Amino acid sequence: MKRYILAIMLLLGVNSLTKAQQKMPTPQEMTVKNVEELEKRLKLSPTQKSVIHNYIFDMSKLQLEMIKRQQAGTSNEDDVTKFYKVQNETNDKIRTILKGDQLPEFEKVLEDRLNGGTKKKKNKKGKKEDEEVVTGISGLKLETKP
Repeated sequence: MKRYILAIMLLLGVNSLTKAQQKMPTPQEMTVKNVEELEKRLKLSPTQKSVIHNYIFDMSKLQLEMIKRQQAGTSNEDDVTKFYKVQNETNDKIRTILKGDQLPEFEKVLEDRLNGGTKKKKNKKGKKEDEEVVTGISGLKLETKP
């Protein structure tokens, strides 16, 4: 009897852990995270921040709809094409409201996102230096320490 109770408790625990890992962020959470990164890196004015927030929120809603359809197995290739089109249009809209030094920095942000983000590590003297960013399948392999 104790084994059955223990087995049931174990199954319930595993089930709750898998559900916790599957929690998707809301469009608002995704938007806030993206806008905060852009605000920090581009030094946006309040007006720019508000307009960019609206653009990114619309794109985030579409992205989450696509993810839900993909998980349900009802997505198609047109969805991916549509998302990339909306993403490019959103980036173009953002470019139109940026000024001066913000444009080159925005291009760096986009490049960083395409490369999986910039990774920093501290060297022995405490200064940050860029770590080599590896893309493709080789970036997924585990490093082994000698």
